[in-house]
Amino acid sequence: MSQLDTPHSVRIAAAAETDLPDIAQLAGVIWRACYPGIITHAQIDYMLARMYALDVMREEIRAQAIHYDMLSLDGRPSGFAAYGPTEVGTPRRGVRTAQRAVPTFKLHKLYLLPEHQGCGLGSRLLQHVECKVRRLGASRLILAVNKRNAKAIAAYKRNGFGVVESVVTDIGGGFVMDDYVMAKDLVACS
Repeated sequence: MSQLDTPHSVRIAAAAETDLPDIAQLAGVIWRACYPGIITHAQIDYMLARMYALDVMREEIRAQAIHYDMLSLDGRPSGFAAYGPTEVGTPRRGVRTAQRAVPTFKLHKLYLLPEHQGCGLGSRLLQHVECKVRRLGASRLILAVNKRNAKAIAAYKRNGFGVVESVVTDIGGGFVMDDYVMAKDLVACS
């Protein structure tokens, strides 16, 4: 894995709703550069429209407790992550379970501009997310990754994730997501 050639200022911070247009623009650039050969151009366009519409992302933040964080390199948006609890809400009053579930969060999105991939920034963003969800009470982080995205699968494995399931999800429009679910048990962070 290569490192950045020259010193850069890297900042990872919570994204505000005013940052969502930048995130949508980044997603378009990244997906159109990285996903051809993994999924079709038609599926790329369909998923971008479905996942990165501003009203969709606002709803994720407001109603689904999904957090967006943005990575900036020298003050320029260069990547982002989105993550949240696997279940939103609290158990009904008086309902008891035989076994307390392990708090699990899901990494919904983690993307970097292609020119910044392979230099450790993705791992840095992932470690940032791991610490944030740990502080939010999670002890496990899961994600879904396309089975044909060998580069991402290798990066997640390098960062301690393992494949726990294979899933095919119909997302409408005649498309499916053919993914591995990967998971990592989290340790306390500093």
